[in-house]
Amino acid sequence: MEQLVFELAAPEPPRLANFLAGRNAELLAAIPGFATGEGAETGVLLWGPPASGKTHLLIATTALAEGAGRSSLYVAHPNELQMDAAFTPPVLVAIDRIDDAGDDAAGRIFTLFNALKTSGGRMIAAARVPLAALPLREDVRSRLGWGLVYEVLSLTDEEKSAALAAYASERGFSLQADVVDYLLRHGRRDMRSLLATLDALDRRSLATKRPITVPMIKDWMQQEIEWDRRRGD
Repeated sequence: MEQLVFELAAPEPPRLANFLAGRNAELLAAIPGFATGEGAETGVLLWGPPASGKTHLLIATTALAEGAGRSSLYVAHPNELQMDAAFTPPVLVAIDRIDDAGDDAAGRIFTLFNALKTSGGRMIAAARVPLAALPLREDVRSRLGWGLVYEVLSLTDEEKSAALAAYASERGFSLQADVVDYLLRHGRRDMRSLLATLDALDRRSLATKRPITVPMIKDWMQQEIEWDRRRGD
């Protein structure tokens, strides 16, 4: 099922509009203003378990900044952050997996944070552990704590089921409970991939004139396995 998601259902670009808030409504309400320069905070730290949507939110924040005419930079891993003599900080920097920063990267983050604070820029970072547990230098951790800190709460299975059903309804098709249960048990469980799978299933349903059912999904998967086997022969 994971292969099916990525081969046949390319997810939409991460945006706030396609992030399902669940219990994160306060966080989602704060991001647009932060991205466009409102308020006085230099930093925002997001923390939460894997697949809770942190990367989605970082990329969505940079998109908001760019849409408002503010330069931005997304850094997928803190050790990839490079600051040579020619480096000019953008207005907003998003750093993923900041809890993985090595000593050198932590030093660059410290310098960058101070530069952004001086210039009126912003930094948003994501981690898998709360602020107090970040394995970073105390001066870096304290600066991250100067701003807003939010826990990103994963959707429960009940919230995911309701969200998938609502998403299908908005697009004019129904989704039976056994289909939702099947997707949650056999597919990728992050909402971005689940919604992409629904889009692909909707297209498949329209093309074959078959309703979206568990047997239809199984048949499709079997066809993909057969096609993959033939391509490999």
